[in-house]
Amino acid sequence: MLLTPGAGASRDQPSLVAAGQALAPVVVERMDFPYRLAGRSRPDKAEVLVAAVREGAARLADATGLAPARLVLGGRSMGGRICSMAVAEGLDALGLALVSYPLHPPGKPDRLRTEHFPQLDLPCLFLSGTRDSFGTRGELEEATAAIPGPVTHVWLEGGDHGLRRRDDEVAAMVRDWVMSLT
Repeated sequence: MLLTPGAGASRDQPSLVAAGQALAPVVVERMDFPYRLAGRSRPDKAEVLVAAVREGAARLADATGLAPARLVLGGRSMGGRICSMAVAEGLDALGLALVSYPLHPPGKPDRLRTEHFPQLDLPCLFLSGTRDSFGTRGELEEATAAIPGPVTHVWLEGGDHGLRRRDDEVAAMVRDWVMSLT
């Protein structure tokens, strides 16, 4: 599994670390995006981020000897979104695990980040808090109806976008979903 962080975090984001530990003995690679590696806080353009996910997936496939179509990709917020965009653009994957998917900027429900959803013909996990300002339960469920692959929604009651202090719950839910794919 390849895990990617949200815009303001690194590969050592606690929920990513917890998910990696929960998935053992599954090989989990956590990656940083180029802007983080360069010491910048502002994310690169989507094309650069998608290319980084492609490179990370290729490195993981090479390291494990697995076909790219046997990898699960995902991450938190922006990282998960970028993984979903890479898959929509043709990157092979077994599934997408998307934690706190940023459906739209807070307070801007008219700026949906879903144009690529119709190209996601693979299993997708959307794990979100019920108080996420980046998309309500109803908004996310309506938007994901455009995804042709099987979609699983998991809701953490009272959780906001950061899902703070819920790392073990998030990790267990991601682990259970990933293990259901094999």
